[in-house]
Amino acid sequence: MVRPMYGNGAGMGWMWFIGPIMILLIVLVVVLLVRSSGGGTNRGSGSAPPPGPGTGRTRAQEILDERYARGELTDEEYQDRLRQLGGDTNR
Repeated sequence: MVRPMYGNGAGMGWMWFIGPIMILLIVLVVVLLVRSSGGGTNRGSGSAPPPGPGTGRTRAQEILDERYARGELTDEEYQDRLRQLGGDTNR
């Protein structure tokens, strides 16, 4: 009787476990490399950064400015709401 070199045909059974483990390890390494290079998900809150020092603008005023710039507010509405927020009316 001829025997396979790995012994009774049972020697390759461990490959069923090693193959998926190797694939998972490769995927894990790729994910870690992408995240470490800055290509991962954004961990910020998604909102714009706070106003810089010296700007004197609150987030509410910045939102109002953005809405005015998009044309959602008329000049009168913008000035009125800015006045209500206590901001300047010279914009």
